[in-house]
Amino acid sequence: MNVAPSLNMEFIEIPGTSIRVSRIALGTWAIGGWMWGGSDESEAVKTIHAALDRGINFIDTAPVYGFGRSEEIVGRALDGRRHRAVIATKVGLDWKDGKPFRNASRSRIMEEVEQSLRRLRTDVIDIYQIHWPDPLTPISETAEAVGALYRDGKIRAVGVSNFSPAQMDEFRAIAPLHAAQPPYNMFERAIEQDVLPFCRDNRIALLAYGSLCRGLLSGRMSSSSRFAGDDLRKSDPKFRSPRFEQYIGAVTRLDRFAQEWFGRRVIQLAVRWVLDRGPLNVALWGARRAEQLSPISNVFGWRIDDAAMADIDRILAETIRDPVGPEFMAPAEREAVR
Repeated sequence: MNVAPSLNMEFIEIPGTSIRVSRIALGTWAIGGWMWGGSDESEAVKTIHAALDRGINFIDTAPVYGFGRSEEIVGRALDGRRHRAVIATKVGLDWKDGKPFRNASRSRIMEEVEQSLRRLRTDVIDIYQIHWPDPLTPISETAEAVGALYRDGKIRAVGVSNFSPAQMDEFRAIAPLHAAQPPYNMFERAIEQDVLPFCRDNRIALLAYGSLCRGLLSGRMSSSSRFAGDDLRKSDPKFRSPRFEQYIGAVTRLDRFAQEWFGRRVIQLAVRWVLDRGPLNVALWGARRAEQLSPISNVFGWRIDDAAMADIDRILAETIRDPVGPEFMAPAEREAVR
């Protein structure tokens, strides 16, 4: 399940498993097209191949990304290359008329795992994650169902996404828990109060999604950037004035800091920052074109020390006067879409 590492790529082992993953994972939400203004399938396949060639062996997807399309593209791209990739996908969301809602019931999990295996063209899912906690399903029911899949060998590791420490504790009382996937980046740091230390203390791999904050930390945006179609950034408070200008100002200063102190750009600083916040941290890097992976090689071979971390905190405090988190992304409960 491992690809030969590039000269600089860093790897970790998922605790409690034999799974070795690159510390950058390819995030494929945008590849599914939904909420990202569409996607070109042939270009997406090239992107996945380019990721493998750059030493990334970790591909993260989910059924809801394009309502099956992202998983299908990943399966197509890995046909003949499955041995080179660790696949993480998710379970626990359903959808109606293009609107997702939470459903982590046992019946939904058992139905969805078979659909994911088929779309991904594989007989085993390496890391299977509960996408969101479902208030209408007891965590014990969800954990028992995923635990059964783990014992049966249909999945190799168990993860959760968007769970609190209390929810993770309840979950792991019944089933193994190897990984957690919360939102985490320089601009969205709420997990530092609870989830990050919980994962560190319990040796749970932390798979940080949104490490570039939906492109804000790429350094490619300006205050005049606009978003079309179903692009989720149209509903993200960070991308609305006056917050947008504050975040763009922060990126400008962070980019200057990265160049002066490390000879890097803000995109590399942002991902290196996520990795250096914990030894078991993995950063998800979303891309749908191969050239978007070009900056990855400059993420490795250096570190952000405590003094530089403090400087980054100072820049953020001085530029972001009205911070806001990623709460807008939370899907509805089942009863809200009936």
